Amino acid sequence: MNLGSLIRRYRKEKKLTLKTVAEKAGISEGFLSQVENDVNSPSVDTLSKICNAIGVKAGDLLNQASNQEKLVLIRKSEWGDIDLPHTGFITRRFFPPENRKVMDSAILVIEPGKLIPVRKNIKNGQEVLCILKGSLELIHGERTIHLAEGDTVHY
Repeated sequence: MNLGSLIRRYRKEKKLTLKTVAEKAGISEGFLSQVENDVNSPSVDTLSKICNAIGVKAGDLLNQASNQEKLVLIRKSEWGDIDLPHTGFITRRFFPPENRKVMDSAILVIEPGKLIPVRKNIKNGQEVLCILKGSLELIHGERTIHLAEGDTVHY
């Protein structure tokens, strides 16, 4: 987990808003958001102020950031704050944007009888589709494949 993600995690654990922490640290809410999303890096002085605002020692935070294993655990209760509405289905993201650098994963909840469009925005990516409940008819090229609960397909 990177520095920004750790700051966000501690802030959320303490149920502090971006606005509250930004005000206590004397920085803008937008800048704090950029720090949490690893778009911007704080100076040592600013990092110290952010850490004071969330009640964590800067040294501990830096040690934790540098000693993190590359294991990311997201509990169901921590899944994305919102569902992304589409016609006929809902996308529920597992990981926040900062953890989607290598792989993106989500659950699609498809309404019975609905068709979903082909995802055309995948760049050099692969898809793994696992049917958790119900069934699905997948049209891939010239093939039509019926998938039942527990079936998995990779393309």
